[in-house]
Amino acid sequence: MYQLRPLQAQDNAQIAQIIRDVSKEYGLAAESGFAVADPILDDLYAVYDQPHAQYWVVENQHGQIFGGGGLSPLAGDATILEIQKMYFRPELRGLGFAKKILDQAFAFTAQHGFQACYLETTASLWQAVKLYEKLGFEHLNVPKGHTGHSHACEIWMLKTV
Repeated sequence: MYQLRPLQAQDNAQIAQIIRDVSKEYGLAAESGFAVADPILDDLYAVYDQPHAQYWVVENQHGQIFGGGGLSPLAGDATILEIQKMYFRPELRGLGFAKKILDQAFAFTAQHGFQACYLETTASLWQAVKLYEKLGFEHLNVPKGHTGHSHACEIWMLKTV
């Protein structure tokens, strides 16, 4: 039994480890500029405990975290929220939690008066790309904002809400 809930400070270590493990599994190396290199990785609660930002985790009945994802304002474009750091342990994949988090993100975006959700990803995460396409994200030819990952992530997508 899993549940979706907002990130809490005590979740920092678990979600950071999940992001590191999944990044390693998919070959998303820190030196290549992927999210695993972000200096804020060990204190995500502080990052998402800000206006217009939210991060959700999936936990089991024992309080163990199995994945999560969030969004915050896109650096360089105040009208868009960026989907960020959505990573799941293998045993959680295929259970619909990515879609649940994205649905929460779309509702959050609309409630807070933003126009769109943006994300950057890579072709090695092809299952995620297929989900994004299914949920209405459109491919862009150039990145938006100033994420710091655009050189590593060659896929840029936008969904108007």
